Amino acid sequence: MSSDAGAAPTQAPAKSGGPLARFLSRPSPRDPSPVTDPAARRGLCWETVLVLGVSLGSSAVYAVLSIIEKLTRPVPLSQQTTAMNQSATPGRPWLDLAYQLAGIVLPLVAVALALYLLNHIRRPAVDVRAGHFVGLDRREPGRDLLRGLGLAAVIGIPGLAFYFLAKAIGINTQVSAANLEPVWWSAPVLVLAAVENALLEEVIMVGYLFTRWRQTGWSWPLVIGLSALIRGSYHLYQGFGGFAGNIVMGLVLGLVFVRTRRVMPLVVCHALLDTVAFVGYSVLRARGVSI
Repeated sequence: MSSDAGAAPTQAPAKSGGPLARFLSRPSPRDPSPVTDPAARRGLCWETVLVLGVSLGSSAVYAVLSIIEKLTRPVPLSQQTTAMNQSATPGRPWLDLAYQLAGIVLPLVAVALALYLLNHIRRPAVDVRAGHFVGLDRREPGRDLLRGLGLAAVIGIPGLAFYFLAKAIGINTQVSAANLEPVWWSAPVLVLAAVENALLEEVIMVGYLFTRWRQTGWSWPLVIGLSALIRGSYHLYQGFGGFAGNIVMGLVLGLVFVRTRRVMPLVVCHALLDTVAFVGYSVLRARGVSI
């Protein structure tokens, strides 16, 4: 579907209001042209629904069903365990490796689809590919790494504290983040899984959805808030702590994207957080430490 309606974006005048309003109203040369045709706008909205339906939107549906199932058990939520990164064929490591790699590669098809669809928008002439358009490239490696590290520290440390608090007050399950068998490829696979999570969530939930929803004329607060809400919903399988914590994470990462118009720092941050969670949990579990 092509959505290149309208002329190239113009620099909007600065709007009055508080610091947040001025921050959100600041234009960028990477902003896509708004779509003014009502039929084209409806088409873009349906496109986002379909992309979510084959990716994180379906995960949100299953997460809602999962939390309903957990809440209807006779065991309190805080005494339940949510297992992640499990072996598919215990005792058969090579087949298990194939399953794990398939589970990492196949979800990235949705990322490729989102980038493919973003190529059907009118972009500034300096941008050639959708990856460049949303900042998924290697043009600013140093800045992206530093921003990603800073974000990981800002989000990760309070996030860990919030996880223990949520579990203590009974609104979250105990998350068992890594349950692969102790084979030589388990750590590399966990790192790859972390990278896959980061690409899937940040490219679709931020780069793709922010671009499409802004094209249809939605306000920045609505775009950031709805994306964060969806992000929280597909983490409901962990409990309400995971839901709330990921909403906050989505709000923070959304504001960073508005400031930078780059997805890469978000991918770096997310990949680091999940790598520490997956590999760190695996190491502690091997040493008999319970968290």
